Amino acid sequence: MATEEITIPASYITTLLHQVEEKGYNTQTFLDEVGITNEDLERQRYFSAVLYGKLYQRVIGVVQDEWFGMLSGGKIRPGSFRLLCLLMVQCRTLHQVILRARAFGKICRGFKVSEQLDIFEDTARVTLTPIDDLGLDEFNQLIDLAGPVKLRHTLAGMQRHWSWLIGSELQLTKTYYPFAEPENDWEMSQFSCGEEMFNQSIVGFEFPTYFLDYSVIQTEDTLEEFLRMAPFGLLVNVESGKTTKARVKAILNQNVGHTMLGAEKVADKLNMSVTTLRRHLQIEGTSFQRLKDECRMEAAFHYLACPDLSNREIADRLGFDELSVFFRAFKKWTGVTPGQYRAAEASNRQPAKDA
Repeated sequence: MATEEITIPASYITTLLHQVEEKGYNTQTFLDEVGITNEDLERQRYFSAVLYGKLYQRVIGVVQDEWFGMLSGGKIRPGSFRLLCLLMVQCRTLHQVILRARAFGKICRGFKVSEQLDIFEDTARVTLTPIDDLGLDEFNQLIDLAGPVKLRHTLAGMQRHWSWLIGSELQLTKTYYPFAEPENDWEMSQFSCGEEMFNQSIVGFEFPTYFLDYSVIQTEDTLEEFLRMAPFGLLVNVESGKTTKARVKAILNQNVGHTMLGAEKVADKLNMSVTTLRRHLQIEGTSFQRLKDECRMEAAFHYLACPDLSNREIADRLGFDELSVFFRAFKKWTGVTPGQYRAAEASNRQPAKDA
């Protein structure tokens, strides 16, 4: 099945590997585990977000730092992100989410920076600021050492996480960076950041204040699926796709299980009728059902890489009521069974298709 994958810039991977190397780990081991060659890194400008998610999870598991690759100022113990998310889904509005994120940063071991919310009439501004006991000089040094990619990644992760919580794209009007404008800005397009302000004294973004009143629609049930796919959900940007099918896949990928959205709700999110949505997809050579299958297939690849998940659990997470239906669907997608795919992944070889 041909798919239009959601992609991320190659610099996300090279920056992650550079940070891994700085910690004293062998980067080649991680690349081998996810099937990326050095030639791929030299040749490709973009990589699959799903593949990056697998690499990121492997790194987190080894270095035991959940904020690895994003700016925190210290080492964040595994389980911290889950706890933060559990606190956030209990909030009523985005306003409460941001305030709770700030409070969490102050008490969670490892954080030296956190979000600060300021409101100016019809504009809300969120900036990265030092935790109370961190000096300004040390904070500025952390910002300088972080570099453009890590800072962009951090801001993008915040924006997409909050967008997921409220079920709508948090539309930024301005984003502030402390570095000079890059000569090649193609990587910046991966982040819907509004007007870009460079060489600034702050790091953060602005958005209309009415978003602060948006309700948190996610629950503990939908959170479990989001956490399983992390950091994939933080890389998906609904507005980043130039085609309708890319935008539809970005929306569907936010929930690929029993709560996967239907055509009507997806059309509403894209501000078009179902008829218009289907017509656009037909023009682009695909269909809504095909995109749903593609999203489930990509999620299946991710879940099958998790050894603690049984095939039955994966089938349930993907919205299949019966295990046999999942098996038939997966073999239709790939030509092999889930078990054969897992065995091939474990031995780092390509699965041999059934005769």
